Amino acid sequence: MLLGIPKIISPELLKLLMEMGHGDEIVLADANFPAASHSQRLVRCDGHPIPELLDAILRLFPLDQYVDKPAALMQVVPGDTVATPIWDVYGSVIEARTGLNAPFETVERFAFYERARGAYAIVATGEGAQYANIILKKGVIV
Repeated sequence: MLLGIPKIISPELLKLLMEMGHGDEIVLADANFPAASHSQRLVRCDGHPIPELLDAILRLFPLDQYVDKPAALMQVVPGDTVATPIWDVYGSVIEARTGLNAPFETVERFAFYERARGAYAIVATGEGAQYANIILKKGVIV
């Protein structure tokens, strides 16, 4: 155990967060995301919701301040009528931790998959909300 590390952050996830450099990306994937087949490095956080993980991660590293949108969401597929209230939750968490308002870009589903394949790591969660996947771009530690 260490002081100051949120308990939801496993040793494996902490190691990956420490290895990441400026501009590296990490995907927090919902329970429906094909995480194992898309990842270079996979961390399992089954049973954990993404908002709780997002808050814990943002306690440990900043988002990239040199890009307009340091977080990316998977766009709702055209014609799908599902609501995405979890995006508002993410926005609240990010604003509370970083002060950033409207930090998101939306990425078409298959483009999101491609971007996820190039991410430093994917965190597979138990998040049940649809379109709950989020990519974070790590910033500079000063």
